[in-house]
Amino acid sequence: MKRFPAGKYGRQRLQFFPAPFRAPLRSFAGLVFPWEGDKVLVADICDRGWCIPSGRVEAYETSLDAVRREALEEAGAVLKDLQYIGCYHISERREVRWADCYAARIDRLVEIGMKDESRGRLLVTLDELPAIYHLWNNLTQMVFEHSREVLDRQLRV
Repeated sequence: MKRFPAGKYGRQRLQFFPAPFRAPLRSFAGLVFPWEGDKVLVADICDRGWCIPSGRVEAYETSLDAVRREALEEAGAVLKDLQYIGCYHISERREVRWADCYAARIDRLVEIGMKDESRGRLLVTLDELPAIYHLWNNLTQMVFEHSREVLDRQLRV
């Protein structure tokens, strides 16, 4: 199994555990890596910058429901072929939270649903991400690459 380095987001420590690992607790958030060919979709989120669609899992939904909703709201993306790829373990002091991660293909792009939250969207290659992504480090790079590898394997099956 591939090993991922630890990362940081502010004071939070991040660890990524690839599928088939599942979080032992309900995930508080979901993230999705939406691909179209060799490009991934990112949204320009107010107070965050360029990032993949992500957000909190509402009480009435699953993390899969949440990433479908966030992709539509933040990037105007209707997704298909969603695949669970693993989860982030997020810790700060004694608090621990989990965030489920998915890879997907873009079915189609429509109008962005949350214009007060998202300033736009871009399809970019992996090589272009380090210059624009709001939190770029070795962990981020490896999870992006992992998301692409999972979708590529899915095509071969």
